[in-house]
Amino acid sequence: MINPSDFITLPYTPDMTQGGIAYACKSLPYTYNRMGTSPFNRLRRIVAGVAAELAFRRYLTGENIPHHNLGATPFTDPDRYDIAIGGRRCDIKSFLLIRKEQISQIRKEPSLLLDAQALVPEDQIASSNLGDEGLYLFAFCAALLTPNRQTLEKALQAGLPIYLIYPLPKEWARPRKWASLGTLALKSDTPREIEIELGGQNRQHRTLSEHIVLEPGRRTTARGDFYALHYLHTVEIPDGPVGVHSPTLEDTHIINSLDWGNIWIYGMEIIFTGYLTRGEFRRNARRLPAGSRVFQYPRTITPNFALPIRELHPIKELCDQAKRWAGVH
Repeated sequence: MINPSDFITLPYTPDMTQGGIAYACKSLPYTYNRMGTSPFNRLRRIVAGVAAELAFRRYLTGENIPHHNLGATPFTDPDRYDIAIGGRRCDIKSFLLIRKEQISQIRKEPSLLLDAQALVPEDQIASSNLGDEGLYLFAFCAALLTPNRQTLEKALQAGLPIYLIYPLPKEWARPRKWASLGTLALKSDTPREIEIELGGQNRQHRTLSEHIVLEPGRRTTARGDFYALHYLHTVEIPDGPVGVHSPTLEDTHIINSLDWGNIWIYGMEIIFTGYLTRGEFRRNARRLPAGSRVFQYPRTITPNFALPIRELHPIKELCDQAKRWAGVH
């Protein structure tokens, strides 16, 4: 059992979002959208999850808590366990809190989080990748988003950073036949030139990216030999449609001005509440069907297993144990 004094509140810095975006873009062909929601929402969740992991690593290092960074986990792995404490792998479950009123309430009364649900998707509970001695750590990331054009315009007017992206459909991003898409050609019907980044994979399945400047109405070809095209990225909202053509697919895909999404996370703080071993969680959690209302979400999209945050163990106790195991004083 924990109380609010056991929570660890960590600062959120812009470089955490940058790290999260870099990971999200590279993981696009491998991540599974279990929520079945907008691709932009999925990418924002990935960004927030990586930010929480970065914040926790910094905390462990700053507090001289023995831990092991397992290195860059391949994107093809079903789950990522990049931190180990006391020889046990940690799976950080972070939840985005994006409503201003809710964030304000939590800052005034952190005890509200005690009745929130610690959630683990049903398919992950069934998986044996982590092992029963592995650790689930639960965190809440307070942040603002720009889910529509109105909020995006406000962010631009305020001079805030943005990261506009357009994920390509499956036939471009995950083609059935692994073959060159041919010489990609791009064209924009905009009044001024724009810079576009193409992100995808080459013949060897390695990450391939390229920057192209599109002049108004002029067809420009890419130099790289893309076998998959995952996304296009631009630094400002195009004032007109942008098209990309693949001779192999015999398709020209048009991206209209409203099709771009901003996946920049305007983080405020990350609150680590507590932890449980996977074995403890499996024994004590109850199944929560899809569509359930929980503190952090109006409704859950997929089935989860859940238990109240108050039933977790304090993370500081885990850190103290790690110091004793390593003989650190």
